[in-house]
Amino acid sequence: MRSRSNSGVRLDGYARLVQRTILCHQNPVTGLLPASVDQKDAWVRDNVYSILAIWGLGLAYRKNADRDEDKAKAYELEQSVVKLMRGLLQCMLRQVEKVEKFKQSQSTKDALHAKYNTTTCGTVVGDNEWGHLQVDATSLYLLFLAQMTASGLRIIFTLDEVSFIQNLVFYIEAAYKVADYGMWERGDKTNQGIAELNASSVGMAKAALEAIDELDLFGACGGPRSVIHVLPDEVQQCQSILLSMLPRASTSKEIDAGLLSIISYPAFAIDDIDLVNVTKNEIITKLQGRYGCCRFLRDGYKTPREDPNRLHYDSAELQLFENIECEWPVFWTYLLIDGVFKEDKVQVEEYKEALEEILIREQNGIRLVPELYAVPAEKVDEEYKNPHTVDRVVKGKLPHMWGQSLYILGCLLSEGFLAPGEIDPLSRRLSTIGRPDVVVQVSILAESEKIKNILAKHNLDVEAISDVLPIRVQPGRILSHIYAKLGCNRNLNLSGRPYRHIGVLGTSKLYVIRNQTFSFTPQFIDQHQFYLALDNRMIVEMLRTDLAYLFSAWKMTGRPTVTFPITKTMLTEDGADIDSNILCTLRKLQDGYLCGARVKIGKLSEFLITSCYTNLSFMDPGPDGFLLDDYFSEGSFTPTTEVPESVSAHDSCYKNDVDTEDELMQYINHLLQSTTPVSKRLPPTSRNPGMHHMFETEHTTKDVFTMVAKATGLELPSSSMYLPMKVPVAHRKCLNLLEVPKVQKVKLDHRVDLSLPKDAHGDIDFASLVEQLKECITLQDQADILYILHVIKGPDWDTNIGGQSGATVRSLMNELYGKAGQNREWGLIRYISGLLRKRIEVLAEACTDLLSHQKQLTVGLPPEPRERIITTPLPPDELAELIYEASGQDISLAVLTQEIMVYLAMYVRTQPCLFAEMLRLRIGLIIQVMATELAYSLSCSGEEASENLMNLCPFDMKKLVHHILSGKEFGVEKSVRPIDSTGISPAISIHEVGHTGATKTERTGINKLKSEMRQQCSNPSSPTASSSPAGFFGATLNWDERQGQWLRRRRLDGAINRVPMGFYEKVWKLLQKCHGLSIDGFVLPSSTTREMTPQEIKFAVHVESVLNRVPQPEYRQLLVETILVLTMLAELDVHTVGGVICVDHIVHMANEYFLQDQKSLGAGDSILEMDTATRICNLFYDSAPSGNYGTMTYLTKAVASYVQDFLPNTGCFLQ
Repeated sequence: MRSRSNSGVRLDGYARLVQRTILCHQNPVTGLLPASVDQKDAWVRDNVYSILAIWGLGLAYRKNADRDEDKAKAYELEQSVVKLMRGLLQCMLRQVEKVEKFKQSQSTKDALHAKYNTTTCGTVVGDNEWGHLQVDATSLYLLFLAQMTASGLRIIFTLDEVSFIQNLVFYIEAAYKVADYGMWERGDKTNQGIAELNASSVGMAKAALEAIDELDLFGACGGPRSVIHVLPDEVQQCQSILLSMLPRASTSKEIDAGLLSIISYPAFAIDDIDLVNVTKNEIITKLQGRYGCCRFLRDGYKTPREDPNRLHYDSAELQLFENIECEWPVFWTYLLIDGVFKEDKVQVEEYKEALEEILIREQNGIRLVPELYAVPAEKVDEEYKNPHTVDRVVKGKLPHMWGQSLYILGCLLSEGFLAPGEIDPLSRRLSTIGRPDVVVQVSILAESEKIKNILAKHNLDVEAISDVLPIRVQPGRILSHIYAKLGCNRNLNLSGRPYRHIGVLGTSKLYVIRNQTFSFTPQFIDQHQFYLALDNRMIVEMLRTDLAYLFSAWKMTGRPTVTFPITKTMLTEDGADIDSNILCTLRKLQDGYLCGARVKIGKLSEFLITSCYTNLSFMDPGPDGFLLDDYFSEGSFTPTTEVPESVSAHDSCYKNDVDTEDELMQYINHLLQSTTPVSKRLPPTSRNPGMHHMFETEHTTKDVFTMVAKATGLELPSSSMYLPMKVPVAHRKCLNLLEVPKVQKVKLDHRVDLSLPKDAHGDIDFASLVEQLKECITLQDQADILYILHVIKGPDWDTNIGGQSGATVRSLMNELYGKAGQNREWGLIRYISGLLRKRIEVLAEACTDLLSHQKQLTVGLPPEPRERIITTPLPPDELAELIYEASGQDISLAVLTQEIMVYLAMYVRTQPCLFAEMLRLRIGLIIQVMATELAYSLSCSGEEASENLMNLCPFDMKKLVHHILSGKEFGVEKSVRPIDSTGISPAISIHEVGHTGATKTERTGINKLKSEMRQQCSNPSSPTASSSPAGFFGATLNWDERQGQWLRRRRLDGAINRVPMGFYEKVWKLLQKCHGLSIDGFVLPSSTTREMTPQEIKFAVHVESVLNRVPQPEYRQLLVETILVLTMLAELDVHTVGGVICVDHIVHMANEYFLQDQKSLGAGDSILEMDTATRICNLFYDSAPSGNYGTMTYLTKAVASYVQDFLPNTGCFLQ
């Protein structure tokens, strides 16, 4: 018998260590591991980490086998791993109904449990008795299921189990918007059961999704049906959220050592090496001690000052835990393994030696990794004074199996028994390696032969959709329906993937379904998506955005392929040519570059070899020969879909003429025909020149609403509710977005006579009213009549117009919506969208994008309670209802709010730098400022500005939002439509005025506006209690080219809540030297610093909540400037600067100093006009911060006077 080699002997030593510290605790029936000898429950996360040492040791034995016994040992260890992984699978399978519910609800009460009974796999605590929702634990299981399967282990046995794993993918794929309790099971660090978005959960989910995508769970023995599918857009969402969060860990934790698991082994979730290094350095700098790393700052777990009789902490007591947080050796094991993967020998030796010094050695030489080291109770005060000097004592589990496992794995790696690639067969470690530039392939298709011929005249050789067969082209929404079939399983009552829109990454692949190749058009082209796709310039903008996004985000094998159809809506009004914006974009695509992205135009058939493919094998026929028959049945597996009200006009080009036996094509045609086209029953507008408007000139749209409200017993605010209308002469007065409504009840005796037809009893004659639809000379009149019918008779009331039955009010409104869309009447489109209570399909996704980037939202006009705050993702219908409620009865404001939310989400994805130092986006206030900007640019009244805003096309609306966010100057062009035009909207367009000067068109347009259209308003709108100052650029202020610029800037920054860099950290330091800050009657107490650390998002949100109580954005910004001056006091060597500092008083003191100086210089009262709402001089608002007469000069003087008793006697600060 040959002797053992040295490596064999050392492996045997690790085998004994594993047996005595981990395997001896494994349950022989379930394979699960208890947390410790005292804690018998099995935690999912701890079990997965604890088994890694056994997995690694098995791989090492197989690699370094000296004899057959070593191979046998390797097999035994591997089967122990399989036993545990299948034990966890059994635990989760028993809660399959929770997986099904959570896909829709994403509620904490529907989460898989975090721990189970070790002997039975059953639950041990109730749904509400533990912080069960821990996305990182489920993700960690899936990540190592993928890694272990790739290494050769067989863990999944049946197709039912494959379906369950596929549904676990759905369970974690929304991690980027799911607030959970994190890897420490506490959520918010106060441990009060408050879930929050955790970077560690998002990162682990991203890694798991990437690892398991296209993986065959049966390994080498599997087939297409055992492959897992992941949508790339969900992965990219996680990526973008991580980039926006790190190095912060969550709202309440500015840094967390648990992030080591996602920036390095095992997740390797971050692609940006610089961000990896920044996060790692933050952890080492702020959390590392002599015995390991703290979990996070002010962590009270097992500290001497923690009250063991209660789980939660009081907010004020968190400061007691500062500098005495327990230190965990497990984090050094992460850093040890990280050093091996980075091939950093210095780091490996550093942490290996550090671990050797803190391990606990038993008499038999076994080295144990303790859970944590704590400060002895009698030495707490000493540690407070001199952090990291007191010798600590072992507490908690011994051994800590999680840490013990990673320590053994790190030793195996560092000693060469394992190579990094062996425990990372899916190559996660290569995530930070750069990839070659992506070439985005674009295939332009013509909807019809007519369009194909038009394009040929412009030297654009394209194919028609019918020409690309056997490749089948379908709308993107069809792919959403197909993916709703993924993961369906009758045996487990699993319904598959929830119906969601597929992003551009998903639609840029080619799909093989039942041996047929499919290409799907991007979702933004689909005109089911609200009215945005009706604007060709908006389509171009979204195409440009998507191409740039593909160029930066694409990571899959093969090139992305965008199928871009040219439809009849992209033609000019006469249908004889291609819209100039579309044509210009097509020519730019031919150049090979667009928005910095490399593009290549070609035919779909030319891209078959180079494209990225996905085989949707779940659509293959089942054992009975059918898979899709349940779609046509009344079973419970029909996907939940959002059925649009009308079918796009170009859907017919996607119809498939196929044999009746082709079930797949029947299914797709069924989806295309799932809605009925709107019949043409609405009469055309009258062309008779003798006709008059249905409602008299002096009647506003508000009168229509008031009359309807009275008829239905509703109470409406007497505020002006903007509805867009522009008719000849002075038809109806426009409503003013710049005036904030005062809610009052409509008086019952208020009678509005709209000259409506009456019957013999004096009531409204609805039959005659329906007949008047034929006499309307504008679409707006028809809309008002239909609104009256909609509210009083209901949307399903049959009008019997023209003697036709089935012409319901809703169907006529939908037809009117289509007519307005054809005429590009954007104001009317928004009006009708509000009447129909339409909802943008991607509204919930847009809201989630913004929230996931740590931005809170408010909807409705300020202040609270009318302004509603959104802090967590909401279901689509609930979110839409909230927006309509916050908008009161102003339906156009509700529709515009949805539109702005979508634009903000587009920018937060593509230009996150625009949102720097913003925490709360107040959409109602942004809309108000947009109207103010138009009023300023056109020197028009608030009513006209509101009208112009509502009549902007989506492209210009999006551009205006960009100017508001960026603060860039812009110009406005206003043109008049031809007399014979059917349009009623004024043509307003937005143009950027760059530093290099405006274009010729912009110069002529802007100069003409400035010289001819600018006029002083004779009756400027007076500010209300919550309106902006200066009467919104009224006649009393003679603004020239430079006047108004600083007022405008303050108004913009205040509206979008932008603050200076490092503002919140400075406020935190200031609060430590006073008792609080009083802002507009609300106090920000200094006690908040006892709970929150300077860089917590939670603290910043708390400061914002106080500042946002100020309704005037420019006054809010002056308060911010004042606080910034006050923060200079925190840098002075003074112990305190007084009690509660009244910031408003300081602002008014500065204003008085300003007025005194101006009056001494001879300024008259007309120049020094005061804002009635805030009693601040309008000229002070419009003063630059710097200079002898700048705001900072007066604010500094006021601050020095206010706190002079606490300042040093040198007087330097006052100077």
